Amino acid sequence: MFRGNTTVNLDEKGRFAIPTRYRGRVQETCACELVATVAVNERGVGIDGCLWIYPLPAWEELENTIKKLSDLNKKAIKLKRFLIGYAAECEMDSQGRILLPEMLRKFAKLDKKMILVGQLNRFELWNEDAWNREQTEFKDNDDIEGLDALGDISF
Repeated sequence: MFRGNTTVNLDEKGRFAIPTRYRGRVQETCACELVATVAVNERGVGIDGCLWIYPLPAWEELENTIKKLSDLNKKAIKLKRFLIGYAAECEMDSQGRILLPEMLRKFAKLDKKMILVGQLNRFELWNEDAWNREQTEFKDNDDIEGLDALGDISF
């Protein structure tokens, strides 16, 4: 559903515009209702400089999955605390803008220039410097951890 990346700007009120190429899909899939939260990595640790933005139906699917996790598991508790605890409903306005709550902007250290990255059922919103570090790590990394889990995927 969402693919590619685009530079977007945060205005003085804490808003950014969803690129026009995505607006129709956002309207169709969630009637402009989105949920923004902190991003976490495969170990359940917050990703520095990144937020996740879900269309409401995709977010509700994730919430239903998270709801089933045990309240006696330390990782599950932390995951719930941060993913759900930081979650904020954000509505896309008629100009295609989304107002990000200050707590999320501070968490991800978002400033004027950001990178919006399509991730199929959600967006990642990156602080530009953090995105550049992530790209460098991707290009320079020869880590093979988790390669088995990709199975027979071919490109």
